[in-house]
Amino acid sequence: MTDPRTTPLHDRHAALGASFTDFGGWSMPVRYSSDLAEHHAVRAAAGLFDISHMAQFGVAGPDREAFLAYALAFDPAPLKLSRAKYTMILAPDGGIIDDLIVTRISEEQFLIVANAGNRDAVRSALLDRLQGFDAELVELPDSLLAVQGPRAREILQAAEGLAHDDALAMGHTLDTLPYYAAMGMRFSGTPVLVSRTGYTGEDGFEISVDAELAPALWDALLAAGEPFGLVPAGLASRDTLRLEAGMPLYGHELTRHIIPAQAGLGRVVPLKTKSADFVGRSALESVVAADAPVLVGLVSEGRRAGRAGYPVLHGDDVVGEVTSGALSPTLGHPIAMAFVSPALTEPGTELFIDVRGTRIPATVTALPFYRRAQ
Repeated sequence: MTDPRTTPLHDRHAALGASFTDFGGWSMPVRYSSDLAEHHAVRAAAGLFDISHMAQFGVAGPDREAFLAYALAFDPAPLKLSRAKYTMILAPDGGIIDDLIVTRISEEQFLIVANAGNRDAVRSALLDRLQGFDAELVELPDSLLAVQGPRAREILQAAEGLAHDDALAMGHTLDTLPYYAAMGMRFSGTPVLVSRTGYTGEDGFEISVDAELAPALWDALLAAGEPFGLVPAGLASRDTLRLEAGMPLYGHELTRHIIPAQAGLGRVVPLKTKSADFVGRSALESVVAADAPVLVGLVSEGRRAGRAGYPVLHGDDVVGEVTSGALSPTLGHPIAMAFVSPALTEPGTELFIDVRGTRIPATVTALPFYRRAQ
């Protein structure tokens, strides 16, 4: 057993009174004040998250596009400068090793962001698949901070030391940066990458910054955000936020035993692109999954929520299993995601969740549960 790794912001979290948990081998803040307060702050104003446990890889070299097209379920050719895409790295049998975000950060380089718990698996798969390609894979030591919520843009604009630079901006400003796009800025004179991405269902930004500058950027964002209602937020609120937004969590909705179509993510995989010969493609084309469980949303009344692993029933028959569930802070009723029999996925279908021996009525609903106002 080894002690969990810590991010460069660990001392900042401790000073703010955070409670910590081991997440993917990292000691991460689970909450500072209360799960509910942090959740509601993100929906109403903004939250500041340390996501430095996420893995970042740079890909460059003459064969960079050919390598990515083979290694990932991803066609890099249409991805324009500064744009990002949600994708996956698959096992040869079509199972999901991890879900990723890939960004073209220059004409010569791509950035891959992977989940903390899958860092080793993703690195190993990428290095194995790199053989035969004239391309370079570099694991980046930079930290990641996320400002999420409807006031996020104003907070970044107010942050002391965070400045626009035409030479880095790739044609964008914070006012014009589209969703799933990135731009370079400077913090204290050093380049940082600001991406309009997130994992909460709200508008927001994720900032890749030199690890040594991460504490100073954290301080600057907290100070700038205080008048706007920003609070530091931990993993507990991040989980209920992403659940309301219908966003999958690896190890729950996504695993090595799930193929993308089962999780409602078949659209992510470029099977219609005939030239995309990625690892796992042949398995996905040949798999017969007529009876494979499919991911759905479930809503209930009352206060008792289904949790991961709870059985889903149709009559007296077990027809599925909850993968994530909570009493939704925003909606005020229980919500859950679950894999169920494909014959029972129509919205409005009445099922039950076995909550510690009590049958709780649950209705199938389309995901997401919550969608922010545009």
